[in-house]
Amino acid sequence: MKAKRLTIATLLGLLFGFVCYGLASSGAYEVSGMLAVSIILGRTLIGVAIGISKFPLKHWALHGIVMGFLFSLPAGFGAISGSENPEFTHKAMFISTIVAGMVYGFLIEFITTILFKAKQHV
Repeated sequence: MKAKRLTIATLLGLLFGFVCYGLASSGAYEVSGMLAVSIILGRTLIGVAIGISKFPLKHWALHGIVMGFLFSLPAGFGAISGSENPEFTHKAMFISTIVAGMVYGFLIEFITTILFKAKQHV
């Protein structure tokens, strides 16, 4: 494992965690403190997973998308258990959480692998 890759991916996960929290809190409904922590840590975990992963997927983009998907599943199922709001159903919350995780995973992997040239070593 390369420390540079782990550090960059983790910091990007943290950054995207705050971006995700900002997007979640920009609506009409208030985001609780515990949900804010969950959002930020969940996205940070995607970065850590990408940084330490040795799964040999064919392409860096696929790796980021798959890791984002896998590590967003718990948050997606957690979104289903929350109270439903008329503007955003449980199904919409589940899907948007998973899709956002896949996008963040792709972006973390792209920035880490392509921009910072910290490639995955299998």
